[in-house]
Amino acid sequence: TRCADVTGVQTCALPIFAGWAFIILRRPFRVGDRVEVGETIGDVVDVRIFRFSLLEVGNWVDADQSTGRLIHVPNGVLFTERLANYTEGFEFIWHEIPVLVTFESDWRRAKERIEEVLADSVPVVARDAEQRIRDTAREYQIRIGTLTPRVYVTVKDSGVLLTARFLVGVRSRRGADERFWEGVLDAFAEEPNVDLAYPTLRVHTDPSER
Repeated sequence: TRCADVTGVQTCALPIFAGWAFIILRRPFRVGDRVEVGETIGDVVDVRIFRFSLLEVGNWVDADQSTGRLIHVPNGVLFTERLANYTEGFEFIWHEIPVLVTFESDWRRAKERIEEVLADSVPVVARDAEQRIRDTAREYQIRIGTLTPRVYVTVKDSGVLLTARFLVGVRSRRGADERFWEGVLDAFAEEPNVDLAYPTLRVHTDPSER
């Protein structure tokens, strides 16, 4: 793109300086915040007049852990791409983990055991976050409901889906997944009437079988 000289300033540089002013005046993020710009997610590690730098997370690495790559983003991108800040106001996000059990399982018992696992690992996080979340919700006029962990029930092709929903620290998702699944696997091992499901194909050769 050609840059025209307007009052001694090249116009192609204007979005970059405008982006810098936006960062300084409006504070959409600070060093240390986790943000998503376009399709890139990372922790802000540096902010300069022409660009800001992110330590990339996610991409080919699971559960939002660092890839080790530095991504340099021109400040002008803030006017063309959407910006999401994971840590503004409070450093907790809603996290959901789906658990699929067979149709033959006692899904009510499975739900109870998942709720027990959540009770052992999640309440401290929820109590910690509650006041900050409610303060931020009032500031931005956000309506929020209960902040306690929940298990939702629905039906899928291969079984009954129990979805655990709970608050987790922005940088703690992988550890939360591990603690949750260790607890669930141990709990289900004690339940003879609960089995994890996977895609299956059933063939009936007896035409009289309904």
